[in-house]
Amino acid sequence: MTEKRRALGRLGGVLVLIGALVGVTAIPLGVVLGAGAHWQNSQADDLPAQLLSPSASQVTRVYADDGKTLITTFYDEDRHDVTLAQIAPVMQNAIVAAEDTRFYDHGGVDLKGLARAFVKDASSGEAAQGASTLTMQLVRNVLKEDPTLTPSERAAATEDTPARKLREIEYAIQLETKLSKKQILQNYLNLVYFGNGAYGIEAAARRIFNTTPAKLTLAQSALIAGIVQSPDADNPVGGSKAKARERQLYVLAAMVKAGMITQAQSDAAAKEKLTYSGTTPPNGCVDAGGETDGWGFFCDYVQRWWEEQPQFGKTVAERDDALRRGGYSIVTTLDPDIQKKAAAESRSVYGLKNSKTLPIAVVQPGTGKVLALAVNRHYGSAVATTDTVNPLVSGGKSLYGYPSGSTFKMFTMLAALEKGLPLNTGYETKSPLVTEWTDWGPGNCDGKYCPGNDNPAWMDGFRTMWDGFGRSVNTYFVRLEEQVGPAAVVQMAQRLGISFANPADKKQAETSAGSWGSFTLGVIDTTPLELASAYATVAAEGTYCSPLPVSSITNSDGEKVAVSANCKKVLDTEVARAATDAARCPVGQQSTYGKCDGGTGTQVASIFGGIQVAGKTGSTEDNRTETFVGFTPTVAAAGIANDPVNPSDHVGSGVEAEVVTAVAKTLKYAVGDESKDFTPPGSAIAFEG
Repeated sequence: MTEKRRALGRLGGVLVLIGALVGVTAIPLGVVLGAGAHWQNSQADDLPAQLLSPSASQVTRVYADDGKTLITTFYDEDRHDVTLAQIAPVMQNAIVAAEDTRFYDHGGVDLKGLARAFVKDASSGEAAQGASTLTMQLVRNVLKEDPTLTPSERAAATEDTPARKLREIEYAIQLETKLSKKQILQNYLNLVYFGNGAYGIEAAARRIFNTTPAKLTLAQSALIAGIVQSPDADNPVGGSKAKARERQLYVLAAMVKAGMITQAQSDAAAKEKLTYSGTTPPNGCVDAGGETDGWGFFCDYVQRWWEEQPQFGKTVAERDDALRRGGYSIVTTLDPDIQKKAAAESRSVYGLKNSKTLPIAVVQPGTGKVLALAVNRHYGSAVATTDTVNPLVSGGKSLYGYPSGSTFKMFTMLAALEKGLPLNTGYETKSPLVTEWTDWGPGNCDGKYCPGNDNPAWMDGFRTMWDGFGRSVNTYFVRLEEQVGPAAVVQMAQRLGISFANPADKKQAETSAGSWGSFTLGVIDTTPLELASAYATVAAEGTYCSPLPVSSITNSDGEKVAVSANCKKVLDTEVARAATDAARCPVGQQSTYGKCDGGTGTQVASIFGGIQVAGKTGSTEDNRTETFVGFTPTVAAAGIANDPVNPSDHVGSGVEAEVVTAVAKTLKYAVGDESKDFTPPGSAIAFEG
């Protein structure tokens, strides 16, 4: 006899049984006849697909770069599926004894139990209560958890009516022809709710006893199995310990009666002292671990990156739903040690309660991997003076970033080198420099833009790209910008990942880039992450990679999900090498051809010793912000001191050296033992003729 014929026979027997009871119950004859007609028409082939492969909500776990250190989890329901082999046999037996002692004998419906239930409930005029086998309960729970259902459809799937009960019976019998008893039991234990926010046996074992399903003892298993009927009320954590104990003893007795354990084993389990030491997993970025090191800011960036990835849904809402329900395992690029160092260095400049901040970002050239995002704040909102959820390091939402001053001179130098101007291109750089661009703002010269140098005595004179960059000579780079055109400099910044997130900056780039004389002086908003990524492009000899906070993603089926930093070559290799050579001047090291002559961040050379490093300082007008970005061939880091609460406030020139030191020490730590030398540029790009 085929499985389909057996299933037809089972449901036929059920309908005959219920039909015989119609006279003594309140179930309308039409419901029974309708169910029979539906079965005959369907021929047992209309089983919903989700019953064969339940797709209930699962926890997404987010790890640091080692794949082991948990940063946080995301979930709507705390559930993590396990195989039956990962569940202790005593737990399997306990749930069968508690809910369906004839589970291994029936074909989805227990006719004896069903008859008792219908007779018992005859006087109520309602649907038959009890007699729901594990298979029937699985059907009900799968339909209730189906993410494709509307709220009304989900309510209908669990409504307390004769029609719903008969539909469960129909599906349960069909399901038993498709899945083995082991598969049904496994799906049930992964799906059922155990109270106190625990969905499935893995969460129940962890939340109640802080253990795994495989390690559950008989006493623990009996208690967990006993709370399924009233999970929140009978759960010993958050519910009634007395009721939990009562249900535990009931299950132990049922296991003895079913021959699963001896009376002696039951007595020993009943005497076992249970400790409720369970843990509740973090949920979201506010709960992220490593709070003193600011992991929440990195977590926030991961979440916003995820919401931009089309492979996880068509809309942000769908992608967020996938994050909270999809059961993904996400290994990020966060290096906890580098993060710890960056956070400590940020706090060495400004304390947690200081209104000013020093956000620091660390990235890996050539891969885009974001190694750290740290700032002197806690991620959260509990304490106004120390906590924030604003993305101070990476930008986003309504935070556009901060002006970073002379660090933007790099884009002018790159544009000039790309145009064919060599490193030894020289100008007489007196201050102020009257330019060709109109400017009626403060400090203009008869309607012309005319910037000056911060320290004319040290900066004025004949300069090349080497010492002009080293001494951060404004008039040199504005003159260079005149020669290549501001539009080319703006485009260079865009190619290296500067987003122009501030609408005002974006508008000017789109409408008047050709006359944006002050652009080279870093007047637009950017973030430490953007700046580090831009300079990492130079370190990677011209390969730009968009910032990537994720190393690997695995879905709930164990399949890898492709992730990419979208790396692309945006600069000629020699152009990048030449810019790197000039960038060794600001940090107090010497260029390949010995042309460095002074720098604005010379303490960096002392910090790095013999390790080659390059970088640039940046100060905005009236020292509103102070910036340093540095790089080696293997790591780039940037930090921008600012006041996010009052952007018009000035951090002051006195903090410049501290900012440079903090970022440089972070960079040096991140380099570790992987230091390597820069490749020198050829003489053709260094010198004219």
